[in-house]
Amino acid sequence: MTLEATVSIGWVNTVIGAAERLSVTADQLLAEAGIPHSACELERWPIDDITRLWHAAERCTGDPGFGLKVGAEFSPMSISGVGFALQSAATLREAIVMVQRFQRLISDGGRFQVVAGNVATWLVYHPRQGQLAFSPHQIEAVLASVVGFGSWVTGTRMQPARVQFSQPRLGPLAGYQTVFNCPVEFEQAFSGVLVDNSVLDQPLPQADPQLAQVHERYTTARLAALAINSASVPELRRWLTARIGPVLPRRADAAEALGISERSLARRLREQGQTFDGLLDDVRREKALQVVADSTSSLPEIAEALGFAEVSTFYRAFHRWTGMPPVRWRKQGNLAE
Repeated sequence: MTLEATVSIGWVNTVIGAAERLSVTADQLLAEAGIPHSACELERWPIDDITRLWHAAERCTGDPGFGLKVGAEFSPMSISGVGFALQSAATLREAIVMVQRFQRLISDGGRFQVVAGNVATWLVYHPRQGQLAFSPHQIEAVLASVVGFGSWVTGTRMQPARVQFSQPRLGPLAGYQTVFNCPVEFEQAFSGVLVDNSVLDQPLPQADPQLAQVHERYTTARLAALAINSASVPELRRWLTARIGPVLPRRADAAEALGISERSLARRLREQGQTFDGLLDDVRREKALQVVADSTSSLPEIAEALGFAEVSTFYRAFHRWTGMPPVRWRKQGNLAE
């Protein structure tokens, strides 16, 4: 797992490509989203940035079926190594299990849950959004991509038994029928695709056990590398900055978010010349200097907001950080203006 949800640049490019096919250039889209063009050089985007991209695409294209178009045009090439591994799976069910395993390499902005029945199986999607609420087009794109991938990997058009969304309908029903070719319901308890077990368990034409092992080893190594990078000092600093408050984030919270032990987290930070407590102290210091200088809040209010149990403890910490008490720091800042 990661401290903050991110998405691969392959999925970002899929969204941009769909907008370009509707005559919206990448530059237009990025400008509307308030995202610098240099972001396209990154390997992964924060989940809130791609959410901004989706909302910008809604506005720029004016197309209520935009999410469905993105999902329908999805191909394994969009997810590189994971896509190659999926192609070699023995069955569609096995490929879906691999998606669950390697989901993070595509995006950890959501997860799939498999709810198996005697005749059919639900593939339920649970989004993991950031500070911004997901665009409903994002959810539609994910479910449409499930059907698109199923069709691609089986070599025949995949027809689910049923599709449902927890959100209201965005466009004409005809658009959903074109993509899913089955009954589609809205404002339900969850978003998911119901697929007959016979479809999920049918042998795939491109199944190759030896090649599957090669791709699985490669993809597993990439996943391990991503987990190591997730415990980087910059990411932990951003995570702490977003969570500083009256109740301080704990090392146990960060370790749980990453899916690793506290000991592993401590080791990874030590390898980068840091400790969790040291990072927390740095983030509190930065926040304290900013708030004391810029805020009209009283010092007791600031102390409580930064998680100090006593005002005197805050005063001592501030003196340790700056060599002077907070009142003097604030006055010094005002005199400099």
